Amino acid sequence: MHQAKTTCPYCGVGCGVNATVADNGTLSAVEGDREHPANFGRLCVKGSALHETLGDQGRLIKPRVDGEEVSWAQAVNATAERLTTLRNDHGHQCVAAYLSGQLLTEDYYVANKLFKGFLGTPHLDTNSRLCMASAVAGYKRAFGADAVPCNYEDLEEAELVVLVGSNLAWNHPVLYQRIKVAKERNPLMRVVVIDPRVTDSCEIADLYLGVKPGTDAVLFNGLLAWMAAKNKLDTVYLERHTQGFDDALSAAQQSASSVAEVAAACEVDAERLETLYYWFASQLHVVTLYSQGVNQSSSGTDKCNAIINCHLAGGKIGLPGAGPFSITGQPNAMGGREVGGLANQLAAHMDYDTPGARDLVSRFWTTDNLTPALPNGPGYKAVELFDAIERGEIKALWVMATNPAISLPDAAHVRSALEKCPLVIVSECAANTDLLPYADIVLPASGWSEKDGTVTNSERCISRQRGMLPPPGEARHDWQIICDVAKRLGFAEAFDYTHPSDIFDEHARLSGFENAAAIPRLFDISGLVGLGRDGYDALAPIQWPVNAQAPQGTARLFENGQFATPDGRAKLLPITPRGPEQALSPAYPLRLNTGRIRDQWHTMTRTARAPRLMNHRAEPFIDVHPDDAAAAGVEDQSLAVLTAATGEYRARARVSNAQRRGEVFVPIHWTDCFSQNARSSALIERIIDPVSGQPEAKHGAVVLASFAPAWEATLLVADQVSATTPELTAWCENAYWTRIPMRGCQRWQLADHARMNDWFAALAEWLPTPPSLWCDDTATGRLRVASVENGQLKWWLMVGPPAELPGLAWLEARFNDAHIDDTHRRRLLAGCDDGAADTGPVICSCHQVGQTAIVDAIRNGDTSVEALGARLACGTQCGSCIPELKSLLEEERPDARAKQRSAYEVV
Repeated sequence: MHQAKTTCPYCGVGCGVNATVADNGTLSAVEGDREHPANFGRLCVKGSALHETLGDQGRLIKPRVDGEEVSWAQAVNATAERLTTLRNDHGHQCVAAYLSGQLLTEDYYVANKLFKGFLGTPHLDTNSRLCMASAVAGYKRAFGADAVPCNYEDLEEAELVVLVGSNLAWNHPVLYQRIKVAKERNPLMRVVVIDPRVTDSCEIADLYLGVKPGTDAVLFNGLLAWMAAKNKLDTVYLERHTQGFDDALSAAQQSASSVAEVAAACEVDAERLETLYYWFASQLHVVTLYSQGVNQSSSGTDKCNAIINCHLAGGKIGLPGAGPFSITGQPNAMGGREVGGLANQLAAHMDYDTPGARDLVSRFWTTDNLTPALPNGPGYKAVELFDAIERGEIKALWVMATNPAISLPDAAHVRSALEKCPLVIVSECAANTDLLPYADIVLPASGWSEKDGTVTNSERCISRQRGMLPPPGEARHDWQIICDVAKRLGFAEAFDYTHPSDIFDEHARLSGFENAAAIPRLFDISGLVGLGRDGYDALAPIQWPVNAQAPQGTARLFENGQFATPDGRAKLLPITPRGPEQALSPAYPLRLNTGRIRDQWHTMTRTARAPRLMNHRAEPFIDVHPDDAAAAGVEDQSLAVLTAATGEYRARARVSNAQRRGEVFVPIHWTDCFSQNARSSALIERIIDPVSGQPEAKHGAVVLASFAPAWEATLLVADQVSATTPELTAWCENAYWTRIPMRGCQRWQLADHARMNDWFAALAEWLPTPPSLWCDDTATGRLRVASVENGQLKWWLMVGPPAELPGLAWLEARFNDAHIDDTHRRRLLAGCDDGAADTGPVICSCHQVGQTAIVDAIRNGDTSVEALGARLACGTQCGSCIPELKSLLEEERPDARAKQRSAYEVV
């Protein structure tokens, strides 16, 4: 048994992980790396469950061509030959690639080099376009480079932290915990949350502003105008280090001339708004932390620059505890940007607009004599790329480590484009995704714990992600797959790497290549050239730039007021706020917001492998205000349907006052592999920011209606049986179903408009083993059935609403019994043992503590989070459940509940 240091593959925090590798070669446990500067030993519940997501089951292990398993040689030959044929017939720009922030930097580098440098096509983009493109564009317009100026220590040193469009408590829990601890240590520190929804991040908020969606630019324009009116500008900083202030202020004054005007536009209380303005203007050490709620808009870049304008105007940048901080969504979104993973980039943070950059990259890669040469201009960004595929302009698409059939807006359009594309190549580690049916060539790739390379987190910190286990079957690393194809295409010399360290060294050399001009490129890791394999393997986390001037890395940028622009000055941009382009109408009157939930990641291909991560929010859901629910005839926990011009979404309603009237929220995670019509992207139109190309995913337009099923049912099926029951998913187009992985079985929630005339006939069609026990109450329409074969439980059914379910922990355990004894067999239809406690919905995923146990403990005198933790262990590991624990404490105390409502009331 030994330990290995690596990094978490989820969000952009980039937490260090210590993984324990057992003597039998399996990963037996993970814990936070106390030496890693991102997390200092903390892990969220997803990170803590990483070792539970491993295993060969459900993995791609052999290449496939046209649906047939083939050897790697055959797959590489087919890939190279088909790409060559299409390029010869239609030109080099008929080829495209779509990458992912899940790739390591070394994978990204060779992919960008192959497609842009040697295949001569600019059409290589990444799913980071969906989350960070507006932040990138905002930084480049203001600072001259895609450069996050802050670090995580700034969050702890700030006097004021403003969270905008970020539910940090759920989406970046470790950073949330760092802020929470810092606030406990410094009672003078303040936190403001600006979000249309009351989220768990509000737990530490001193001030909450429930803004109207899409009004962020108005709010920050108003802040800039207020600072000018109250003489709160840093005029010395503006004069010495910036340009464009007068135009920016004029635009702000035109759109947001008074607090009253801004408050009306944002639909917030004017006194609270002015409190934010006063706090921001009065403190020097202010961090504004913003994420998808700002970026995912048709005017996301302008919103980012409106925020940056305020920091520049107040000189709140380049200082400890100060700066505009874009928090990245994916673990290597920044690493992908470093190597040119976006369609408007080249490599090493250079782009087509950088003078001399194209020539420099071409000479470094020795592609200057190739035909075709390095492209002259940017390629298609993500949404535009699939439009070009649909038009027939792009003939070949290689997708790596992402699922555009789910994540891109207007999923039906994307799927139509994929169906028309003559050649779709997919590099993937999971055997079952919504994208694979469209693939002509499938290449099995390695996954986390197998991949070896580097990632860069949100604070520019480069860390090693180390491979500890061999890839299953014939799976290969992405960089190896790309290099094998490149060699078969005739580019062997340029792709003759033997180890990721070789690729990283070339990447580092390119970052410093001719990087000593009058305006040096800010991204420079030339100080890491020549590490060799041993030095690379031992590489400790370090923040770029890393060069001769900063051999130990750079914690904070722009401390001297010098920016990466031709004149060294930052630029303030005039911002004219624009509302969402997806317009509300009588047909679609509700504003749709989308986002992540606490225990899931992207499309659940990894997190759904850990059953305990499925317990917090087991089904897709719709958060809706009580008034909107009542108007649509929708009750709490009933099934409902959202309809947009582009598609439909079916899920369970969660009626909540935390949701503003006229708005609904849905999660992004569910796919056709887990539910029927629960793809949030089906509700979003293909509208993008004209500067960044980022889709407007936060501003859909929908209508809500009740699903009103004739019946609902819960079916639990043993894992070994589930693999043989595809009839369930193909059962009925108009039905509702959701599949929930559990330990030893799969739970299905089922519902339909049509009556079920014969349940036993349906069960015979769906399942291979017959019923053994049943109880049928025809008067109430309730039915319970179980199948036991050779002493083992094969499946269990309850017809009735989920509210009637017993706690499923006892029943779940029976699927793991080698032989069910008579006592347990007699209790199967009841679904629980005599006296077994129903734990209720899981609140603490780390320790699997349910709501019922928590409420009982509160009623027995545990009236604090600490007391609950001492009794039940809830809230003592990652801390993500603490806001919900506090909510339960408040609900059991009416006086406190009334106080909370007045503090966070939304209208």
